[in-house]
Amino acid sequence: MKQQNMLELKFGKQPEGSQGNSSCCAGPGAEAVGPPKNAACCPDKKQAVPAWVSGQVMSPAGPVARITTELSRSDLWEHVKCRASAFRNSYTVNPGLYAVGNPDKNSDVLVSANYKFSFDVLRSELKGLDVWVLVLDTKGINVWCAAGKGTFGTDELIKRIQHANLSSIVDHKRIIVPQLGAPGVSAHRVTRATGFRVYYGPVRAKDVPAFIRSGYKATREMRRVEFGIVNRLVLTPMEINPAMKKYLLYALIVLVVFGLSPSGVLFRDASAGVPFLILGLVSVLAGAFLTPLLLPFIPFRSFAVKGWIMGMASVLLSVKLMAPAGQSSALLVICEYLFFPLASSYIALQFTGSTTFTGMSGVKKELKAAIPLYLLSGAISAILIIAFKLTQWRVL
Repeated sequence: MKQQNMLELKFGKQPEGSQGNSSCCAGPGAEAVGPPKNAACCPDKKQAVPAWVSGQVMSPAGPVARITTELSRSDLWEHVKCRASAFRNSYTVNPGLYAVGNPDKNSDVLVSANYKFSFDVLRSELKGLDVWVLVLDTKGINVWCAAGKGTFGTDELIKRIQHANLSSIVDHKRIIVPQLGAPGVSAHRVTRATGFRVYYGPVRAKDVPAFIRSGYKATREMRRVEFGIVNRLVLTPMEINPAMKKYLLYALIVLVVFGLSPSGVLFRDASAGVPFLILGLVSVLAGAFLTPLLLPFIPFRSFAVKGWIMGMASVLLSVKLMAPAGQSSALLVICEYLFFPLASSYIALQFTGSTTFTGMSGVKKELKAAIPLYLLSGAISAILIIAFKLTQWRVL
Protein backbone atom coordinates (compact mmCIF):
# COMPACT_ATOMS: atom_id res chain seq x y z
CA MET A 1 0.00 0.00 0.00
CA LYS A 2 2.85 2.38 0.87
CA GLN A 3 4.50 1.69 -2.49
CA GLN A 4 1.21 2.35 -4.35
CA ASN A 5 0.84 5.64 -2.48
CA MET A 6 4.34 6.59 -3.61
CA LEU A 7 3.41 5.86 -7.21
CA GLU A 8 0.23 7.92 -6.97
CA LEU A 9 2.18 10.76 -5.40
CA LYS A 10 4.69 10.66 -8.26
CA PHE A 11 2.41 10.00 -11.21
CA GLY A 12 -1.11 10.85 -10.04
CA LYS A 13 -4.03 8.45 -9.61
CA GLN A 14 -4.84 6.28 -12.61
CA PRO A 15 -8.32 6.84 -14.09
CA GLU A 16 -10.36 3.67 -14.63
CA GLY A 17 -9.32 1.95 -17.86
CA SER A 18 -6.63 4.50 -18.66
CA GLN A 19 -3.36 3.36 -20.21
CA GLY A 20 -1.43 6.42 -19.15
CA ASN A 21 -0.51 7.93 -22.52
CA SER A 22 2.24 10.50 -22.42
CA SER A 23 1.50 14.20 -22.21
CA CYS A 24 3.91 17.12 -22.15
CA CYS A 25 5.69 15.67 -19.09
CA ALA A 26 7.52 12.37 -19.11
CA GLY A 27 5.31 9.48 -17.97
CA PRO A 28 6.05 6.49 -15.77
CA GLY A 29 9.19 4.73 -16.86
CA ALA A 30 10.01 7.35 -19.48
CA GLU A 31 12.63 8.99 -17.31
CA ALA A 32 12.45 6.58 -14.41
CA VAL A 33 16.11 6.99 -13.50
CA GLY A 34 16.67 10.70 -13.24
CA PRO A 35 14.67 13.92 -13.53
CA PRO A 36 11.78 14.07 -16.02
CA LYS A 37 13.05 15.32 -19.35
CA ASN A 38 10.05 17.59 -19.87
CA ALA A 39 9.42 18.55 -16.27
CA ALA A 40 9.81 22.24 -17.01
CA CYS A 41 6.73 22.32 -19.28
CA CYS A 42 4.31 21.31 -16.51
CA PRO A 43 6.21 20.80 -13.26
CA ASP A 44 3.12 20.57 -11.05
CA LYS A 45 1.17 18.14 -13.23
CA LYS A 46 1.02 14.57 -11.93
CA GLN A 47 1.17 11.62 -14.31
CA ALA A 48 -1.35 8.79 -14.23
CA VAL A 49 -0.04 5.37 -13.24
CA PRO A 50 -0.76 2.88 -16.04
CA ALA A 51 -2.64 -0.27 -15.03
CA TRP A 52 0.36 -2.38 -16.09
CA VAL A 53 2.66 -0.65 -13.55
CA SER A 54 2.55 -2.56 -10.25
CA GLY A 55 5.07 -0.68 -8.17
CA GLN A 56 8.70 0.40 -8.12
CA VAL A 57 12.11 -1.20 -7.92
CA MET A 58 14.93 0.76 -6.36
CA SER A 59 18.08 0.75 -8.44
CA PRO A 60 21.49 2.43 -7.91
CA ALA A 61 20.31 5.08 -10.38
CA GLY A 62 16.96 5.66 -8.71
CA PRO A 63 13.41 4.20 -8.76
CA VAL A 64 12.30 2.18 -11.79
CA ALA A 65 8.67 1.33 -12.56
CA ARG A 66 7.85 -2.38 -12.16
CA ILE A 67 5.57 -3.78 -14.86
CA THR A 68 3.20 -6.73 -14.69
CA THR A 69 3.45 -9.80 -16.90
CA GLU A 70 -0.29 -10.43 -16.94
CA LEU A 71 -2.31 -8.86 -19.77
CA SER A 72 -5.67 -7.47 -18.69
CA ARG A 73 -8.91 -7.72 -20.65
CA SER A 74 -8.42 -4.08 -21.52
CA ASP A 75 -4.99 -4.87 -22.99
CA LEU A 76 -6.40 -7.73 -25.08
CA TRP A 77 -9.31 -5.64 -26.35
CA GLU A 78 -6.89 -2.86 -27.27
CA HIS A 79 -4.86 -5.42 -29.25
CA VAL A 80 -7.96 -6.34 -31.26
CA LYS A 81 -8.74 -2.70 -31.97
CA CYS A 82 -5.14 -1.99 -32.85
CA ARG A 83 -5.12 -4.87 -35.35
CA ALA A 84 -8.06 -3.12 -36.98
CA SER A 85 -5.98 0.11 -37.05
CA ALA A 86 -8.38 1.92 -34.71
CA PHE A 87 -5.56 3.83 -32.98
CA ARG A 88 -2.52 2.13 -34.49
CA ASN A 89 -0.34 5.24 -34.73
CA SER A 90 -0.83 6.36 -31.12
CA TYR A 91 -0.65 3.04 -29.29
CA THR A 92 2.52 3.69 -27.32
CA VAL A 93 4.25 3.46 -23.96
CA ASN A 94 6.80 5.93 -22.74
CA PRO A 95 10.41 5.01 -23.57
CA GLY A 96 12.82 4.33 -20.74
CA LEU A 97 13.78 1.62 -18.26
CA TYR A 98 11.28 -0.77 -16.66
CA ALA A 99 11.61 -3.72 -14.28
CA VAL A 100 10.02 -7.16 -14.34
CA GLY A 101 9.97 -9.01 -11.01
CA ASN A 102 12.84 -8.00 -8.73
CA PRO A 103 15.87 -7.50 -10.97
CA ASP A 104 19.29 -6.69 -9.54
CA LYS A 105 22.79 -5.90 -10.78
CA ASN A 106 23.13 -9.37 -12.33
CA SER A 107 19.79 -9.36 -14.17
CA ASP A 108 19.58 -9.31 -17.94
CA VAL A 109 18.51 -6.26 -19.94
CA LEU A 110 16.01 -6.78 -22.78
CA VAL A 111 15.31 -4.14 -25.42
CA SER A 112 11.85 -3.42 -26.86
CA ALA A 113 10.00 -0.86 -28.95
CA ASN A 114 7.55 1.64 -27.49
CA TYR A 115 4.74 0.28 -29.68
CA LYS A 116 2.54 -1.04 -26.87
CA PHE A 117 1.57 -4.20 -28.72
CA SER A 118 5.26 -5.18 -28.99
CA PHE A 119 5.83 -4.15 -25.36
CA ASP A 120 2.84 -6.23 -24.20
CA VAL A 121 3.93 -9.31 -26.13
CA LEU A 122 7.36 -9.16 -24.51
CA ARG A 123 6.22 -8.57 -20.92
CA SER A 124 3.59 -11.32 -21.14
CA GLU A 125 6.36 -13.86 -21.86
CA LEU A 126 8.54 -12.86 -18.90
CA LYS A 127 6.58 -14.55 -16.12
CA GLY A 128 8.86 -15.73 -13.33
CA LEU A 129 11.88 -13.78 -14.59
CA ASP A 130 13.72 -10.90 -12.93
CA VAL A 131 14.89 -8.67 -15.78
CA TRP A 132 15.20 -5.08 -16.89
CA VAL A 133 13.35 -3.90 -20.02
CA LEU A 134 14.78 -0.94 -21.92
CA VAL A 135 12.16 0.61 -24.20
CA LEU A 136 13.37 2.63 -27.17
CA ASP A 137 11.47 5.56 -28.68
CA THR A 138 10.44 4.00 -32.01
CA LYS A 139 7.61 6.51 -32.58
CA GLY A 140 5.01 3.84 -31.93
CA ILE A 141 6.37 1.46 -34.58
CA ASN A 142 7.00 -2.25 -34.02
CA VAL A 143 10.56 -3.60 -33.79
CA TRP A 144 11.00 -4.92 -37.33
CA CYS A 145 9.40 -1.96 -39.13
CA ALA A 146 11.20 0.51 -36.83
CA ALA A 147 14.52 -1.18 -37.61
CA GLY A 148 13.84 -0.61 -41.31
CA LYS A 149 12.79 3.00 -40.74
CA GLY A 150 15.73 3.74 -38.45
CA THR A 151 13.79 4.51 -35.25
CA PHE A 152 14.86 1.20 -33.67
CA GLY A 153 18.45 2.05 -34.29
CA THR A 154 21.98 2.36 -33.00
CA ASP A 155 21.80 6.00 -31.93
CA GLU A 156 18.53 5.53 -30.06
CA LEU A 157 19.84 2.45 -28.26
CA ILE A 158 23.03 4.25 -27.23
CA LYS A 159 20.98 7.22 -26.04
CA ARG A 160 18.69 5.06 -23.87
CA ILE A 161 21.56 3.08 -22.35
CA GLN A 162 23.30 6.29 -21.35
CA HIS A 163 20.16 8.11 -20.22
CA ALA A 164 19.10 5.18 -18.00
CA ASN A 165 22.64 5.12 -16.55
CA LEU A 166 22.54 1.39 -17.19
CA SER A 167 26.20 0.83 -16.37
CA SER A 168 25.45 1.76 -12.75
CA ILE A 169 22.40 -0.50 -12.57
CA VAL A 170 23.95 -3.76 -13.80
CA ASP A 171 27.46 -5.11 -13.31
CA HIS A 172 27.57 -7.09 -16.55
CA LYS A 173 27.83 -5.62 -20.06
CA ARG A 174 25.12 -7.60 -21.86
CA ILE A 175 22.10 -6.20 -23.61
CA ILE A 176 19.65 -8.41 -25.51
CA VAL A 177 18.20 -6.95 -28.70
CA PRO A 178 15.38 -8.77 -30.57
CA GLN A 179 16.59 -10.45 -33.76
CA LEU A 180 14.12 -8.52 -35.92
CA GLY A 181 15.75 -5.31 -34.69
CA ALA A 182 19.17 -6.35 -35.96
CA PRO A 183 18.95 -4.46 -39.30
CA GLY A 184 18.80 -1.18 -37.38
CA VAL A 185 21.50 -1.84 -34.78
CA SER A 186 25.25 -1.72 -35.30
CA ALA A 187 26.57 -3.88 -32.45
CA HIS A 188 30.16 -2.66 -32.60
CA ARG A 189 29.09 1.00 -32.44
CA VAL A 190 26.95 0.29 -29.38
CA THR A 191 29.88 -1.45 -27.68
CA ARG A 192 32.29 1.34 -28.57
CA ALA A 193 29.94 4.04 -27.23
CA THR A 194 28.59 2.32 -24.11
CA GLY A 195 30.74 -0.73 -23.34
CA PHE A 196 27.67 -2.98 -23.62
CA ARG A 197 27.87 -6.03 -25.88
CA VAL A 198 24.80 -6.65 -28.02
CA TYR A 199 23.31 -10.15 -27.97
CA TYR A 200 20.68 -10.77 -30.64
CA GLY A 201 17.81 -12.61 -29.05
CA PRO A 202 15.24 -14.92 -30.68
CA VAL A 203 12.57 -13.93 -33.20
CA ARG A 204 9.69 -14.67 -30.85
CA ALA A 205 9.31 -13.26 -27.34
CA LYS A 206 8.10 -16.62 -26.04
CA ASP A 207 11.61 -18.02 -26.63
CA VAL A 208 13.36 -15.37 -24.51
CA PRO A 209 13.33 -17.41 -21.25
CA ALA A 210 14.85 -20.45 -23.03
CA PHE A 211 17.39 -18.21 -24.77
CA ILE A 212 18.58 -16.83 -21.43
CA ARG A 213 18.68 -20.28 -19.78
CA SER A 214 20.81 -21.64 -22.64
CA GLY A 215 23.52 -19.08 -22.03
CA TYR A 216 22.31 -16.67 -24.72
CA LYS A 217 22.41 -19.25 -27.48
CA ALA A 218 19.53 -19.47 -29.94
CA THR A 219 18.46 -22.69 -31.62
CA ARG A 220 17.76 -22.81 -35.32
CA GLU A 221 14.03 -22.73 -34.57
CA MET A 222 14.46 -19.57 -32.49
CA ARG A 223 16.07 -17.84 -35.46
CA ARG A 224 13.45 -18.96 -37.97
CA VAL A 225 10.88 -16.38 -39.05
CA GLU A 226 7.49 -17.99 -39.62
CA PHE A 227 4.62 -16.36 -41.48
CA GLY A 228 1.78 -18.88 -41.40
CA ILE A 229 -1.83 -18.37 -42.40
CA VAL A 230 -2.87 -17.11 -38.94
CA ASN A 231 -0.04 -14.54 -38.92
CA ARG A 232 -1.15 -13.34 -42.35
CA LEU A 233 -4.87 -13.22 -41.58
CA VAL A 234 -4.54 -11.15 -38.41
CA LEU A 235 -2.67 -8.51 -40.39
CA THR A 236 -5.19 -8.14 -43.22
CA PRO A 237 -7.42 -5.62 -41.37
CA MET A 238 -4.42 -3.25 -41.31
CA GLU A 239 -4.56 -3.18 -45.13
CA ILE A 240 -8.33 -3.53 -45.66
CA ASN A 241 -9.38 -0.64 -43.41
CA PRO A 242 -7.20 2.10 -44.99
CA ALA A 243 -8.20 0.89 -48.47
CA MET A 244 -11.90 0.99 -47.59
CA LYS A 245 -11.57 4.54 -46.26
CA LYS A 246 -10.23 5.58 -49.66
CA TYR A 247 -12.95 3.56 -51.37
CA LEU A 248 -15.62 6.03 -50.23
CA LEU A 249 -13.90 8.85 -52.13
CA TYR A 250 -13.37 6.53 -55.09
CA ALA A 251 -17.10 5.63 -55.14
CA LEU A 252 -18.08 9.31 -55.12
CA ILE A 253 -15.72 10.04 -58.04
CA VAL A 254 -17.13 7.09 -60.02
CA LEU A 255 -20.73 8.22 -59.48
CA VAL A 256 -19.89 11.80 -60.47
CA VAL A 257 -17.93 10.80 -63.58
CA PHE A 258 -20.49 8.31 -64.87
CA GLY A 259 -23.40 10.55 -63.92
CA LEU A 260 -21.87 13.52 -65.72
CA SER A 261 -23.88 14.77 -68.70
CA PRO A 262 -24.00 17.97 -70.77
CA SER A 263 -26.86 19.14 -68.54
CA GLY A 264 -25.08 18.38 -65.27
CA VAL A 265 -24.52 15.46 -62.92
CA LEU A 266 -27.43 13.01 -62.95
CA PHE A 267 -26.77 10.15 -60.57
CA ARG A 268 -29.71 8.19 -61.98
CA ASP A 269 -27.77 7.94 -65.24
CA ALA A 270 -24.64 6.60 -63.53
CA SER A 271 -25.59 2.93 -63.99
CA ALA A 272 -22.58 2.36 -66.27
CA GLY A 273 -20.38 3.00 -63.24
CA VAL A 274 -21.92 0.24 -61.11
CA PRO A 275 -19.44 -2.41 -62.38
CA PHE A 276 -16.63 -0.03 -61.43
CA LEU A 277 -18.02 0.23 -57.89
CA ILE A 278 -18.19 -3.55 -57.60
CA LEU A 279 -14.75 -4.06 -59.12
CA GLY A 280 -13.34 -1.50 -56.71
CA LEU A 281 -14.47 -3.68 -53.80
CA VAL A 282 -13.18 -6.77 -55.60
CA SER A 283 -9.77 -5.13 -55.99
CA VAL A 284 -9.55 -4.39 -52.27
CA LEU A 285 -10.57 -7.97 -51.46
CA ALA A 286 -8.07 -9.43 -53.93
CA GLY A 287 -5.15 -7.22 -52.90
CA ALA A 288 -5.66 -6.89 -49.16
CA PHE A 289 -7.18 -10.26 -48.27
CA LEU A 290 -6.82 -12.96 -50.91
CA THR A 291 -3.19 -12.19 -51.75
CA PRO A 292 -2.00 -12.42 -48.11
CA LEU A 293 -4.20 -15.47 -47.53
CA LEU A 294 -2.82 -17.38 -50.53
CA LEU A 295 0.66 -15.85 -50.43
CA PRO A 296 2.73 -19.07 -50.56
CA PHE A 297 0.61 -20.54 -53.37
CA ILE A 298 0.60 -17.62 -55.80
CA PRO A 299 3.47 -17.80 -58.35
CA PHE A 300 6.45 -15.39 -58.24
CA ARG A 301 8.06 -13.72 -55.25
CA SER A 302 7.06 -10.14 -56.03
CA PHE A 303 4.06 -8.90 -54.05
CA ALA A 304 3.15 -6.61 -56.94
CA VAL A 305 3.00 -9.55 -59.35
CA LYS A 306 1.13 -11.73 -56.85
CA GLY A 307 -1.44 -8.97 -56.36
CA TRP A 308 -1.83 -8.51 -60.12
CA ILE A 309 -2.44 -12.24 -60.61
CA MET A 310 -5.12 -12.32 -57.92
CA GLY A 311 -6.60 -9.07 -59.25
CA MET A 312 -6.81 -10.36 -62.81
CA ALA A 313 -8.41 -13.64 -61.69
CA SER A 314 -10.93 -11.73 -59.57
CA VAL A 315 -11.78 -9.30 -62.38
CA LEU A 316 -12.22 -12.14 -64.90
CA LEU A 317 -14.65 -13.91 -62.58
CA SER A 318 -16.49 -10.72 -61.59
CA VAL A 319 -16.94 -9.44 -65.15
CA LYS A 320 -18.21 -12.85 -66.23
CA LEU A 321 -20.76 -12.87 -63.42
CA MET A 322 -21.82 -9.23 -63.84
CA ALA A 323 -22.46 -8.96 -67.56
CA PRO A 324 -22.79 -11.35 -70.52
CA ALA A 325 -20.33 -10.80 -73.37
CA GLY A 326 -21.15 -7.86 -75.58
CA GLN A 327 -23.40 -6.07 -73.09
CA SER A 328 -20.81 -3.55 -71.90
CA SER A 329 -18.86 -0.93 -73.82
CA ALA A 330 -15.58 -2.24 -75.23
CA LEU A 331 -13.83 0.87 -73.89
CA LEU A 332 -15.03 0.15 -70.35
CA VAL A 333 -14.14 -3.53 -70.59
CA ILE A 334 -10.56 -2.64 -71.60
CA CYS A 335 -10.43 -0.16 -68.73
CA GLU A 336 -11.67 -2.78 -66.26
CA TYR A 337 -9.03 -5.33 -67.25
CA LEU A 338 -6.30 -2.69 -67.27
CA PHE A 339 -7.02 -0.70 -64.12
CA PHE A 340 -8.40 -3.07 -61.49
CA PRO A 341 -5.76 -5.85 -61.58
CA LEU A 342 -3.12 -3.17 -61.14
CA ALA A 343 -5.16 -1.63 -58.32
CA SER A 344 -5.06 -5.03 -56.59
CA SER A 345 -1.34 -5.16 -57.29
CA TYR A 346 -0.80 -1.77 -55.61
CA ILE A 347 -2.83 -2.78 -52.53
CA ALA A 348 -0.99 -6.11 -52.26
CA LEU A 349 2.34 -4.31 -52.47
CA GLN A 350 1.46 -2.42 -49.29
CA PHE A 351 1.42 -5.73 -47.42
CA THR A 352 5.20 -5.92 -47.62
CA GLY A 353 5.24 -3.60 -44.61
CA SER A 354 3.49 -6.29 -42.55
CA THR A 355 5.92 -9.14 -43.14
CA THR A 356 9.57 -10.07 -43.29
CA PHE A 357 8.86 -12.05 -46.49
CA THR A 358 10.76 -9.41 -48.44
CA GLY A 359 13.54 -7.08 -47.35
CA MET A 360 13.83 -3.32 -47.64
CA SER A 361 15.90 -3.54 -50.83
CA GLY A 362 13.33 -5.85 -52.40
CA VAL A 363 10.51 -3.44 -51.61
CA LYS A 364 12.40 -0.51 -53.12
CA LYS A 365 13.10 -2.56 -56.25
CA GLU A 366 9.43 -3.47 -56.61
CA LEU A 367 8.29 0.11 -56.12
CA LYS A 368 10.77 1.39 -58.70
CA ALA A 369 9.36 -0.99 -61.31
CA ALA A 370 5.69 -0.89 -60.31
CA ILE A 371 4.96 2.79 -59.67
CA PRO A 372 5.45 3.86 -63.32
CA LEU A 373 3.10 1.06 -64.40
CA TYR A 374 0.47 2.18 -61.89
CA LEU A 375 0.68 5.78 -63.10
CA LEU A 376 0.57 4.76 -66.76
CA SER A 377 -2.41 2.50 -66.09
CA GLY A 378 -4.26 5.32 -64.35
CA ALA A 379 -3.60 7.73 -67.22
CA ILE A 380 -4.73 5.27 -69.92
CA SER A 381 -7.83 4.34 -67.88
CA ALA A 382 -8.76 8.02 -67.59
CA ILE A 383 -8.40 8.45 -71.37
CA LEU A 384 -10.62 5.40 -72.00
CA ILE A 385 -13.33 6.72 -69.67
CA ILE A 386 -13.20 10.16 -71.30
CA ALA A 387 -13.54 8.49 -74.71
CA PHE A 388 -16.51 6.49 -73.42
CA LYS A 389 -18.23 9.63 -72.12
CA LEU A 390 -17.63 11.50 -75.37
CA THR A 391 -19.06 8.54 -77.28
CA GLN A 392 -22.05 8.46 -74.93
CA TRP A 393 -22.63 12.17 -75.61
CA ARG A 394 -22.27 11.48 -79.35
CA VAL A 395 -19.27 13.78 -79.59
CA LEU A 396 -17.16 10.95 -81.03
